Amino acid sequence: MAWLGSSLGRRLLLTLPVAAAAAGGAAFLALLERMKHGTYDPHAVPSPLIGKPVPNFTLPAQPPATAGISSADLVAAKRWVLVNFFASWCVPCQIEHPVLTELAAAGLPIWGIAYKDTVDAAKRFLTERGNPYTRLARDETGRVGIDFGVYGVPETFLIDPHGIIRWRWAGALSDDVVRDQLFPLLRGGSGA
Repeated sequence: MAWLGSSLGRRLLLTLPVAAAAAGGAAFLALLERMKHGTYDPHAVPSPLIGKPVPNFTLPAQPPATAGISSADLVAAKRWVLVNFFASWCVPCQIEHPVLTELAAAGLPIWGIAYKDTVDAAKRFLTERGNPYTRLARDETGRVGIDFGVYGVPETFLIDPHGIIRWRWAGALSDDVVRDQLFPLLRGGSGA
């Protein structure tokens, strides 16, 4: 601690906050530059599952559905499928619901997973807003969500015809996201 009393020690102590502020400022400028060029995406959450098979799971049906969903079902579908984790208590889920409805009307299969929701609340949500889901299950404990890397709802995953996760979107889907990110993937992969 004797070095703190020296002039070199005092200069080092004064330099540390300045250096930290400079590093923070540089990071902020880099963020602004990415925003300026349109390369900053606040929803870009890296997923180690991209390019890998869907996690192994089996979930029970969420009424009004009568059959649940499993990883084997996704592989057996042999087509592009969106898997959407949602909840009745989730405001962004309510916001994205019309986008899901449009995608379903356009013929894209969407498999919904009611995440940490009650059976009755999720059923009421779909009864009031309409059901865009081709298949519907419930993940009451959130265990399957953890296996997918879900950290909040809504989250959407694009699964290819071989059961491989090709894309993840954390947050509410919007028309812009569908147009700029999802549709190019589907067109490039001969999807829906």
